[in-house]
Amino acid sequence: MIQQVTQGIRISVNAFFEGTYFKNYRLHYSFAYRISISNHGKDAVQLQSRHWKIFDSLKPTVIVDGEGVVGKKPVIKPGQVYSYQSGCLLSSPIGAMQGHYDMINLASTKKFRAYIPKFELSPAFALN
Repeated sequence: MIQQVTQGIRISVNAFFEGTYFKNYRLHYSFAYRISISNHGKDAVQLQSRHWKIFDSLKPTVIVDGEGVVGKKPVIKPGQVYSYQSGCLLSSPIGAMQGHYDMINLASTKKFRAYIPKFELSPAFALN
């Protein structure tokens, strides 16, 4: 598990390989990741948007921006954890992701970024 803390917000990531399959006559590698966002601060925060850099060893880096995560903009109170699972497809067995969440402190209305640490996407067979 990979972790990073920004302004009292701990982002923990656990990624895993789900398998391969063909899409549009091309082999794809499917990865899932589970993210937990823990609020260790003293104020409630809300996740407003996400920014991802997706690295695929056979393609250019892809940037993904969007509102919330999995269709939600969760409010995370002090001491609470919000978790979700998502995934991505790569054209190669070697890749990585990193990014940030745009957050707002609900007490001060100040916006900040909570950084998502870089995590590797690779099945065990690709590392041998």
